[in-house]
Amino acid sequence: MKFTSILAGAAALALFSLPAFAADYVGGAIKSADIGGKSVLTDANGMTLYTFDKDSAGVTNCYDKCAQNWPPLFAAADAAAEGDFTLVDRTDGSKMWAYKGWPLYLWVKDAKPGDTTGDMVGEVWHTALE
Repeated sequence: MKFTSILAGAAALALFSLPAFAADYVGGAIKSADIGGKSVLTDANGMTLYTFDKDSAGVTNCYDKCAQNWPPLFAAADAAAEGDFTLVDRTDGSKMWAYKGWPLYLWVKDAKPGDTTGDMVGEVWHTALE
């Protein structure tokens, strides 16, 4: 009985430590999650998305080493824009998702859903807020 109570408590704690998802967009490729009281955009796996100050609306400037550290949120070849979510063409012919024109990226140092360790890196990376 005691083990069951401990297990139930651990499960409840784990549940509350994960971000609470509020909405799905573009077929579930992008989600909105409550992380630290903010409505943060995430990928389908709950990993935080970021924007880059050196981009401009509809244009990504993150390639090579930058894209290794900040992987673009790639879109399927047949993906279609939806509301505030648009597509950005990359120089390699691939497409990536953007929010209100700003390309969206992941951060390689975020280890689990709900991490926001990329916020303010170099003072040019920002958590993508809805």
